[in-house]
Amino acid sequence: MSAIHFANVSKAFGRKLVLKDFNMKVQYAKTTVILGGSGSGKSTILKLTLGLLKPDSGKISVFGKDITNLGEEDLGAIRKKIGMVFQTGALFDSLSVGENVAYQMRESRTYDDGEIKQTVLALLKLVGLERTFDKFPSELSGGMQRRVSIARALVGNPPIILYDSPTGGLDPITGRNICELVMKLRDLEGVASIFVTHDLKSAMTLANEFAEKKSDGRIIFKKRDATSQPANTRFFVMRNGGVCFEGTYEQLRESRNEYIIGFLT
Repeated sequence: MSAIHFANVSKAFGRKLVLKDFNMKVQYAKTTVILGGSGSGKSTILKLTLGLLKPDSGKISVFGKDITNLGEEDLGAIRKKIGMVFQTGALFDSLSVGENVAYQMRESRTYDDGEIKQTVLALLKLVGLERTFDKFPSELSGGMQRRVSIARALVGNPPIILYDSPTGGLDPITGRNICELVMKLRDLEGVASIFVTHDLKSAMTLANEFAEKKSDGRIIFKKRDATSQPANTRFFVMRNGGVCFEGTYEQLRESRNEYIIGFLT
């Protein structure tokens, strides 16, 4: 069963057709990278996955359940199992880092204060920011805010995480840190993910490397051998409401499509 399945989905805003007969399957322990110019439908795919938008036609399934016509109450239960990471971080400026990460847990009213603090500290440690618990977003760099956003998205161990340009505008080292977090979740936790991006370097990293946990507990990142290591990343290139390309990174690099060649250079 696919984590996410789009079947012949179309969506228009007025006269502008954003998606036309779009098909996509997102598998567990795999990353689906979506590339494309502005207005090509990338962010619309994320909103449709969350049920924030309804398709004009076609069917969308998440966790094997048809969400196409679900009401808000049923969608709320689905959304609780999906993590969302925004390009801006989308943190609450008036709340501390710890309070931002804990927000969903406090809203659910099913955790006591001790459980919340323990969970938040563990998640912040995972993203390397446990010392920022009492700081405010304004005291953090943009890259640190993105990592806090990832920690918040991990509350409840969601089996699906959606990333909306999480490395955009970041320096190479911070972008690399974000990619390593994405790979750890994919390769060690079996998370299914959609990674919307303009950042080709990050997309290449996700396609060409994988995370491995050693017997001593260390996590290392290794180059994928295309002849022996199964591809864990699939690419979609969007153009004019449709799919210009779908396939592996190797196939993407070998494409003779002029639009793709221009996009990659």
